[in-house]
Amino acid sequence: MNRAAKSVAALLLAGLLPLTAACNGDSDVTTTPNKKSDSQEGKPAEKPAEGTAKKDAKTGDTITLKGMDDGSQLDVTVVKVVDPAKSSDEFTTPESGNRFIGVQFKLVNSGTKAYNDSPSNGAQVADKDGQQFDATFGDITAGPSMSSSVKLAPGGKALGWIVFEAPTKSKVTQVQFAMDSGFSDQTGQWSIG
Repeated sequence: MNRAAKSVAALLLAGLLPLTAACNGDSDVTTTPNKKSDSQEGKPAEKPAEGTAKKDAKTGDTITLKGMDDGSQLDVTVVKVVDPAKSSDEFTTPESGNRFIGVQFKLVNSGTKAYNDSPSNGAQVADKDGQQFDATFGDITAGPSMSSSVKLAPGGKALGWIVFEAPTKSKVTQVQFAMDSGFSDQTGQWSIG
């Protein structure tokens, strides 16, 4: 069991994460980015014209995700990906045979409720074979880490790096993010690399 899985297990045992949310089978993976730029934040996203092909989200694209509570909504952007990422100190290193991957996320509270969560709990990367890797603790030289406790009023923004650890030989091709520590019904998915 990796460090992130142990952390989630400890939170579940402590009663800090709602176990009932994991039992909901109505999940939805969203790969279609919004059709809006940063200058249009706060305005509703344009819907693709009927009959047009869906475009898979890539680095730089924004996906709007809903949380479990009414009015809970984030515009999530995968800003940059660094693979491999270099630790910012000599004490934090990946396990032998692994590497760090850094993903910079921008979160904008586009809902009507305050957002209060640990974004790294709802973030994963996946390789071309479908293996998924959770976030791990560590700082990288690419820039400041995403706070482990993000609180945003409606309209508020957060920017930071989330670090993942994956085998050196794995070809990471996707980033996923879900609200409510990963328990919400919607998951955003971006193709990378």
